[in-house]
Amino acid sequence: MTERGKIRVMLVDDHAVVRRGLGAFFLASDDLQLVGEATSGEEGVGLCESLQPDVVLMDLVMPGMGGVEATRAIHGRWPHIRVIALTSFETDELVQGALQAGAISYLLKNISALELSEAIRAAHAGRSTLAPEATKVLIRTADQARPLGQDLTAREREVLALVVQGLSNNEIGEQLTLTHSTVKFHVSNILSKLGASTRAHAVALALQHKLVT
Repeated sequence: MTERGKIRVMLVDDHAVVRRGLGAFFLASDDLQLVGEATSGEEGVGLCESLQPDVVLMDLVMPGMGGVEATRAIHGRWPHIRVIALTSFETDELVQGALQAGAISYLLKNISALELSEAIRAAHAGRSTLAPEATKVLIRTADQARPLGQDLTAREREVLALVVQGLSNNEIGEQLTLTHSTVKFHVSNILSKLGASTRAHAVALALQHKLVT
């Protein structure tokens, strides 16, 4: 493969050991070419202007301009440049911040050389690669963003409405023709789904979020 046909990659990381290790990794690759290295977010943005790489491997935690801010700047000015977040951290804030800033992928530095190569090729082709830890963060965030009570079943909403009216489990069972154990099971599910510690707490949440009429 000619130099012209290679995927041009730039590395932004403030750790020299990481840069040296990745530099050796690129030397052994047939289709990936390391065209530049930056030690800070500011330097990375500046090099993108002059080098116009295909893919940027972006550390997120660096002195000065962090990787999230640098990713946002690069994506805003050169949306054709694919940014891969390559970091040691998978906090909710970093995962969400990097992806919202325009990173196409989120990888941890314990990734294998083969996995990194495939992720770079995928990014160049416009496909995302997410570390399992990042996927868990996104799923957890989506669950937290879901409106309270959305996952209640129709029967659980019926039971909740009667709980709000102040009925006991036995009274709810009589009204809905359910056994005591079934009502108890529904009430337990309702408390769990609402994150309520007591029946009174569940009632307060139901009224506050208008889960019952």
